[in-house]
Amino acid sequence: QVQVVESGGGLVQAGGSLRLSCAASGGTFSSLAMGWFRQAPGKEREFVVAVSRSGLSFDYADAVKGRFTISRDNAKNTVYLQMNSLKLEDTTVYYCAADGKFSIYRDAGVWGYWGQGTQVTVSS
Repeated sequence: QVQVVESGGGLVQAGGSLRLSCAASGGTFSSLAMGWFRQAPGKEREFVVAVSRSGLSFDYADAVKGRFTISRDNAKNTVYLQMNSLKLEDTTVYYCAADGKFSIYRDAGVWGYWGQGTQVTVSS
């Protein structure tokens, strides 16, 4: 059973940066596509970004393109989300997801493994 654990959330001023980490265990990390989603209270879980198992394919939501960067370190079984130029509207809970599928998908329902989430708060 794959387990994923997020860390790195916190409070940051608008325009600032934050890096989230997601450590995966219980599976072969290099066989997992990894993704980040976010969810505000009362709203559906929103796709942010994903990286393929190979690390060669990426997909970014338009809302974060050019500001957020996903990377993976297979030696550390960890994926990172570097968030720059943060905006007030980026405030929410961020979730890490993992799945063994070959392709990456924006549909949260496709992803099999989820972390507990980490809060990101951007202040003015």
